[in-house]
Amino acid sequence: MNAWREASPTARLLLVAVLFTGLTTFMFLPLLAIELTAQGIPAGRTGFLVGLLAFSGQAFSLLTGLLVDRFGAHRVMAAGFLLRILGYVLLGLGGAGAPAPLVAGIAAVGVGGSLLGLSTKTLLVSQEGADPRTMLALRSTFVNVGVVAGPALGAAVYPLGFGWILAACVLSHLVLGTRLVLRRSVTASRSRPAAGRAPAPAADGAPAAPWTLRQWLPLCGLGVAYWAIYSQLNVLLPITANEMTGSAAAISVVFTANGLLVVLFQYTLLRHVFRRATARTLLVLGFLAFACAYATLIPLAGWYSLLAFVVPVTLAEMLIGPSLDEQAVSAAATRRTGLALGTMSAAGALGSLFGSSAGGYLLQSARGGSEVWLLLVGSSLAAAAICLLLPKVRTRHV
Repeated sequence: MNAWREASPTARLLLVAVLFTGLTTFMFLPLLAIELTAQGIPAGRTGFLVGLLAFSGQAFSLLTGLLVDRFGAHRVMAAGFLLRILGYVLLGLGGAGAPAPLVAGIAAVGVGGSLLGLSTKTLLVSQEGADPRTMLALRSTFVNVGVVAGPALGAAVYPLGFGWILAACVLSHLVLGTRLVLRRSVTASRSRPAAGRAPAPAADGAPAAPWTLRQWLPLCGLGVAYWAIYSQLNVLLPITANEMTGSAAAISVVFTANGLLVVLFQYTLLRHVFRRATARTLLVLGFLAFACAYATLIPLAGWYSLLAFVVPVTLAEMLIGPSLDEQAVSAAATRRTGLALGTMSAAGALGSLFGSSAGGYLLQSARGGSEVWLLLVGSSLAAAAICLLLPKVRTRHV
């Protein structure tokens, strides 16, 4: 991959960090709802706890963005590793009979993930000589290398106990965090904190003006919609997949196939196939793919519905996630990249909490029916229409 060879040593190290944090995250995340349910926690409360994980991982993103711009991404990243390690330990101590450590652990893992994700993303899009779309596509590819292996490893270890999965998460974050901090201390005298990049230049070479509040509102609304719809992969889908197939490993198959497709096609899709497409066009196509994905679950046809779901939902993920961030980076004021990305993550936090909580209760109300999938199809189509409110700005690549 030419982009990997041309990336700076700092960017390569960041991508390795993205790989291993993605690996450990997806060892435990697909199984979290199943584990909580197995502990006797009701589906509605399970949905809330899974939503809390996503919410706490994004709700503080606005503050995280300010911290990144103010203190530098490396310091924020170190704090993220510490919080995540603490959170995994508390999760091991919590359960149905001990809700306080469980809630605290979920919140710590989420906030730590926010610090890690936003700091590494800011550093990547701030690299000299590469446009945001390329860096974001590479980041997504490396995340999903971990996604491919993570669910498979999680499914293999889960019969031994959920505690072994949490132990693997603690060990990997401890080793990786120590390595990055030590490397940073050696190169600190030659490094500057990444405070952001200038806005993408306009056609005449002048910097593009930052977006107004009126332009930001539809983009933030789409961030809410995306995460509300996507969060069902962690709440509704694990439970429904288990019921449709009778296998707790079914959701791991979905996540593994999803990650493999992203690894194989994410970079090529954004950097070559849709190279000249505007981010707005990619968002419209992505939400339409979401509608197709959830439509395949309406018949509740067991493995057939589940496997048909994988391709369109993966296409939606590949198009929407990086395009939302690309729009935010392009719209940001000079040296406010962290704040722009944090704003998008904060908007996604609202969608995650609402989507996960509502998904759990809708599943209880529908009692295995197809109404919830029809609702998700309609929500996806409405989001595709909202995309047309965004400015149609063509991205200029380096």
